[in-house]
Amino acid sequence: MIQKLDINGVHLEVGDDLKRYVQKKLGRLDRYVPRHARESMHLEVKLKEGKAKDRSERTCEIVLHLPGENIAVKETTINIYAAIDIVETKLRHQLKKYKDLHASPRLGQRLLTKLKHRPLPTE
Repeated sequence: MIQKLDINGVHLEVGDDLKRYVQKKLGRLDRYVPRHARESMHLEVKLKEGKAKDRSERTCEIVLHLPGENIAVKETTINIYAAIDIVETKLRHQLKKYKDLHASPRLGQRLLTKLKHRPLPTE
């Protein structure tokens, strides 16, 4: 679970149901982050409702602070829950890229050496 999660509403009241939904959807994203970065990651969530004319637009904006990088994702839809789902998917893909870049390179080397020393199956 992500330890530092800030949820703010702009022109929108963030109730307990919405907070629980955000924590449920975004709280488990730490599995896509390398272990060394999990303790220092910080997630900021801004939920916005359109102003007077555009009350039907809901926006979910997320900024994830990681060591050496910040990832920002934004989505606008009619339904706030749909916006949260779409942002979660986008953020998951960005975190997979981050993990590929910042994961331990020694893991790949260990796997390669195991495969090299493994005897070939005989028929």
